[in-house]
Amino acid sequence: MPIEILMPALSPTMEKGNLAKWTVKEGDTVKSGDVIAEIETDKATMEVEAVDEGVVAKIVVPAGTQDVAVNAVIALLAAEGEDVAAAGAGKAPAKAEAAPATAPASAPAPAPAAPAASAPAAASAPAKAEGGRIFASPLARRVAKDKGVDLAAVKGSGPHGRIVLRDVEKAEPGAKPAAAAPAPAPAAAAPAPAPKPALATGPSDEMTLKLFEPGSYEVIPHDGMRKTIARRLTESKQTVPHFYLTVDIELDALLALRTQLNDAAPTVDGKPTYKLSVNDLVVKAYALALRSVPDANVSWTDGGMLRHKVVDVGVAVSIPGGLITPIIRGADKKPVSQISNEIKDLAKRAKDRKLKPEEYQGGTTSVSNLGMFGVKDFAAVINPPHATILAVGAGDQRAVVKGGQLAVATVMSVTLSTDHRAVDGALGAQLVQAFKGYVEKPFSMLV
Repeated sequence: MPIEILMPALSPTMEKGNLAKWTVKEGDTVKSGDVIAEIETDKATMEVEAVDEGVVAKIVVPAGTQDVAVNAVIALLAAEGEDVAAAGAGKAPAKAEAAPATAPASAPAPAPAAPAASAPAAASAPAKAEGGRIFASPLARRVAKDKGVDLAAVKGSGPHGRIVLRDVEKAEPGAKPAAAAPAPAPAAAAPAPAPKPALATGPSDEMTLKLFEPGSYEVIPHDGMRKTIARRLTESKQTVPHFYLTVDIELDALLALRTQLNDAAPTVDGKPTYKLSVNDLVVKAYALALRSVPDANVSWTDGGMLRHKVVDVGVAVSIPGGLITPIIRGADKKPVSQISNEIKDLAKRAKDRKLKPEEYQGGTTSVSNLGMFGVKDFAAVINPPHATILAVGAGDQRAVVKGGQLAVATVMSVTLSTDHRAVDGALGAQLVQAFKGYVEKPFSMLV
């Protein structure tokens, strides 16, 4: 009996993914733990490891297939001692669960499903594959043989009706399979609808297209990341009552400390073990500010406020096609050198789409820094479930008044966006003042 390899759920919210690459081919022998494929989600590319041992009998979903549903069968393994050719014939290719990325937009629509009246009969039938084969795990088969259970009489509760151990344990020895209900006559194929013009998925798209001359634009389809960004930020602005607090902060003391710390960095093989940026120190200062003002380190839920006991700071990283926010866990407790090295490592792997879901999901707040692009100030959109996000602008020399005298200082503007349901104006002001204190007196971050 072939072993099904299913499309894994790589995060709690994943429903579909793209099967980017197979690292094995039909006929290869795999062991538990071997990397067999790469799956693309909207944020990262993840490796898939084999759970069972066997020979790859059939690759059901080819590399490059987009929008493969979670738990869809993507390949079949022949178990030990099983005929590989027979195992490969034991499962038809995935139906409407996945469509190859190269499929033309004008492909005819598939035939509609069988009438709903036949659904109860199908649901009550034991898990049989085409040709009378029965899907069951190897352990279930061994236990069934020991108990004298006929697998044909057992209804599977596993993925796609596969029989698993608990099904065999519930079955009565000697039970006979029920007579199969006659198959319903196939429904007549409905004519395929006329394809819509590229991009025209709704009335607003069609109206937009009418504003431009045909041939004067190029349609670039949205990928999963861009769709996710659009959905989440639209929800944020529609459901989270934002308000903003902006302060100017002098950077000269922080810049001097950064120079001293970098000059004092120990070396390994002639290379310094760290090289701090202004952003590294900003992340540390913001984490300490949240620890100093714990009532602002929260998330809103309808049932109650979540006041976090940790300070996990997301750092916005621009990657091709979008944005991702890897998390620095426990940033308030880590030395700046460790924060710096973690940010560099996470940013590199983010651009390579190699982050794990736990490295970019969650967190209690975020920092978005556009200062390196010369942006003076801006207001960032909150990323739920966070209640705050700090937008950091460029540090530049400005005229300031000190002791009644005009002077020049390096000044940075930062804007705190807050969820007004969770962080009121006075509380937000306390947070930005705490942050300003750490930045303008940076030695306090080291003690």
